[in-house]
Amino acid sequence: MRRIDLHLHTTHSDGSLPPAQVLALAKKAGVTALAITDHDIMDGLPEAMQAGAQLGIEVIPGIEISSRYNDEELHILGYFLDSQDDRLRGRLAQLRANRHKRNPLIIVKLNELGMGLTYEEVRALAGTESVGRPHIARVLMVKGYVQSAKEAFDRFLAYGKPAYVPRELPDPVVAIAWIREARGVPVLAHPGWVKETESGLLALCERLKAAGLAGVEVHYSTHKRAQTTEYLNIARRLDLLVTGGSDYHGITKPDIEVGIGRGSLKVPEKLLEPLKKAAAVN
Repeated sequence: MRRIDLHLHTTHSDGSLPPAQVLALAKKAGVTALAITDHDIMDGLPEAMQAGAQLGIEVIPGIEISSRYNDEELHILGYFLDSQDDRLRGRLAQLRANRHKRNPLIIVKLNELGMGLTYEEVRALAGTESVGRPHIARVLMVKGYVQSAKEAFDRFLAYGKPAYVPRELPDPVVAIAWIREARGVPVLAHPGWVKETESGLLALCERLKAAGLAGVEVHYSTHKRAQTTEYLNIARRLDLLVTGGSDYHGITKPDIEVGIGRGSLKVPEKLLEPLKKAAAVN
């Protein structure tokens, strides 16, 4: 069954497989086009493009940028960006630097809770400059302090938990502007994560559309049918693009597979053409 997947992570951020292996899984799942949307980094694009050319899969340049909304993280996806844009590269580098400021503070808190790990161990496991809490979770798994990344977040790393440390992040309006300035198409990621009522989410999308938001990730691995319907209605009401993706990570989200999510995800190929048209206008 042919499908697309516009939300995938690799070892260049917090995924556990390199781009070429993610593309191989995509081929098996019947994915005809995909976007690598690593956090705050686009270094995996060349390898993905090469693998895509060999496998006959269209690869779309992508990014996922975290922003701050009501003391929580709100993620903005960007598609068809110019990965060589100097302003974007500088901004992404600053976001990665902010990660390196925050992460050692998390390690200190974990140490105080009796867990023996160092940031050097986390960076060695990560093997990338975009180091985040999922990498810390994986070290906790390796050392036997937790059995899964979910347990690590639920007990220690999530907002409000003992080892949580906030990260310096831009406002979502700013993140949208960064993507626009790099000639990309900004899309609200996994709206099911946004802690808002239905009317609150609609109001947020209206505000973000006024700032340049182009679409909503309606189809997503963990969205329930009612949520998908709600987000589709918001997109239609506000004349926003409809997109979708699995948010594949590998080890830290073992129940999510490339292209199919938890088994029932299917992002239609027909959603790609409107996205391309929006990118052509930039």
